[in-house]
Amino acid sequence: MGHLGAQHGRCRGAQVAIETTLANAAEAAGSVQLRHRVIAPDGTTATTIAPSEAIALAPGGQALAKASLALPAPRLWSPQTPHLYTLETAVLVDGQEVDRVETRFGIRTLAFDGTRGFAVNGQPVKLLGVCNHQDHAGVGTAIPDALHAWRVAQTQGMGANAWRSAHNPPAQALLDICDASGMMMIAETRLNTTNPEALDELERMILSSRNHPAIILWSVGNEEGHQGTERGRRLSAQLVARCKQLDPTRLTTQAMDQGWDGGAADAVDVVGFNYRTDKIPAWRQRHPGKPVIGTETGSTVATRGAYANDAAAHVVRAYDTEHPWWASTAEEWWKIVAAEPGIAGGFIWTGFDYRGEPTPYPQFPSVSSYFGAMDLCGLPKDNYYYYRAWWRRDQPLVHLLPHWTWTGREGQPIEVWAHGNAEEVELLLNGRSLGRKAMPENGHLAWQVPYAPGTLEARGYARGKLVARDRRVTAGAPAALRLVTERTRLAADGDDLAAVRVDVVDAHGTLVPMADTPLTFAVTGAARLIGLGNGNPTSTEPDKGTTRRAFNGLAQALVQGTGTVGGARLTVSAAGLKPASLDLLFHA
Repeated sequence: MGHLGAQHGRCRGAQVAIETTLANAAEAAGSVQLRHRVIAPDGTTATTIAPSEAIALAPGGQALAKASLALPAPRLWSPQTPHLYTLETAVLVDGQEVDRVETRFGIRTLAFDGTRGFAVNGQPVKLLGVCNHQDHAGVGTAIPDALHAWRVAQTQGMGANAWRSAHNPPAQALLDICDASGMMMIAETRLNTTNPEALDELERMILSSRNHPAIILWSVGNEEGHQGTERGRRLSAQLVARCKQLDPTRLTTQAMDQGWDGGAADAVDVVGFNYRTDKIPAWRQRHPGKPVIGTETGSTVATRGAYANDAAAHVVRAYDTEHPWWASTAEEWWKIVAAEPGIAGGFIWTGFDYRGEPTPYPQFPSVSSYFGAMDLCGLPKDNYYYYRAWWRRDQPLVHLLPHWTWTGREGQPIEVWAHGNAEEVELLLNGRSLGRKAMPENGHLAWQVPYAPGTLEARGYARGKLVARDRRVTAGAPAALRLVTERTRLAADGDDLAAVRVDVVDAHGTLVPMADTPLTFAVTGAARLIGLGNGNPTSTEPDKGTTRRAFNGLAQALVQGTGTVGGARLTVSAAGLKPASLDLLFHA
């Protein structure tokens, strides 16, 4: 199928261009007709095209058939309303249907402007993005479709509305999920050159993916050595031209970490800045009107659940302070982008930790990056809540860090932070107020609090009313396990799964924040255990098997159905602790 167009702003109608490639696998010549039907988001028939004229096909030959249709007053796709249409194309031989293909698509307009930023259907939208490799604890790159969906949902829970597939085209299953959930996508080719292999990869990416409304930009490269040169401009210009031949409806970008005043920046429609976010305002003055995004921002590093740097142990504290020389804190880059409407948005590096690039410790035993707002399991680090606060401002939030179990440090000052979007935050220790502070715009609050066991609480206020709160309670010794998952009723399709979090808790149900308890996993019934993880960037335990240590109190099990209808039970045990079980139901 071809591409879709609609008038900017209010859509009075859309023209749908259809291209169908027909292949004759028979040894004899044939003649076929095509019949098209468009199914609306509510399942009704929106419009049809009567069977076409006869199309002749030589033995083993192919033909390209073109058609178009009009959709008056269509329902538009957007991140908030991801309405999807379906084009049903039937192949007829002697009036009988012999083949059928269904293609989902959406109707929307996209606009990038150097002054006004980005707009969908004429409405301004700031790109609140994450970059991600295809990698998850327990399964590596072999991510089941249901886990793709879980990862998208976790990311949207943070407030993100866009995803950059770095540095390769995204899986079609991931694009289907983004279409249906309203997650926008930058799809990126890996080879920024024009040899036959590179052009073939670019063409296959676009031809396989151009009907997905989630895709908002094609990226033709990332941090290329020639990016700032005339050679880089020529190569990118040829790739951009090919993009627009195959898909005239979308603009292009390239992720650059230098050379933005020439080279490839002159070839693409939207200039991508990798880091150096602080240089964008001055660059915009030199290039007025040129659209720009932060293709990689942040690269803040943190170990989930850790609050003191320990270079010998390869541990990085999870306050928003640590980053490599080329990068920045979350707060530093976001304040710049949030303040400038002409910067269309930014994509943090990264949403999830991933194997490889073990930064900031590029030595064994570090085996993964520390960049993610979430760890390898998709378990949130504290910066997740910084973004959640400012990317979902309509939902009040206070998030308190660190944990409050510091045995042996009684009376010593503990650095306490609050992320949140409330107007004011009050901090209390064991019911005694330590004062109320105004939350700075796109910032955070900090205190030095002498440690005393008990309850540390943050209360968020708006217009004087309590709107959010968070607590940290001193934990005792590990006593039991707790299993948590979002869904226990799952489809018996052999793909659906539950991502189950394992908590190590004390006798009162409080998470034990530094527990590294060895855990044993068992699954019975209509499911199987496909992977384990704990988010520890220095763990060399196998992802397959039945045992895994907790890391800073948490672990994760991926439990997938076998394809049969019925119940399943996950049981997790540990020596000396009360075990936990979780029942799942796989239904037709």
